[in-house]
Amino acid sequence: MNKIITSGLVAAALLLALAFASLKLLPLVMPALAEEYYKPVFVNDETRNLFYFLHPVVLAFALAWFWNRFKGVLNGNWLMQGLEMGFIYLIVAIVPAMLIIYSAIDVSVGTIVTWLLYGFVQGTLAGIVFARMHA
Repeated sequence: MNKIITSGLVAAALLLALAFASLKLLPLVMPALAEEYYKPVFVNDETRNLFYFLHPVVLAFALAWFWNRFKGVLNGNWLMQGLEMGFIYLIVAIVPAMLIIYSAIDVSVGTIVTWLLYGFVQGTLAGIVFARMHA
């Protein structure tokens, strides 16, 4: 249980830093895609911004629990285990969520692709943290 909490905290800090960096870098790296976030389909209510930063913390602890439960199934070194964790998260959670979002909300394919990539990076980084800390 202690390893879940400790690695969950480390992964949460890393994923939180990724969320903040993504928020700051998106307009610089992909300005056209960043413009899409000004559409009315996205909530423009600053009182709800906390949820954007709460998401990586909740995700880190959920993935830490998952890792602890299924780590024996992941093979290879820490990098391969991290990549496999990212791929599992992508297939099990991100792809289904993106399919339903794309079918119901007016977002571009480019936005969906970046969200798929972002989710894969989140899962992979968390997996690498867990593989290194639970070794």
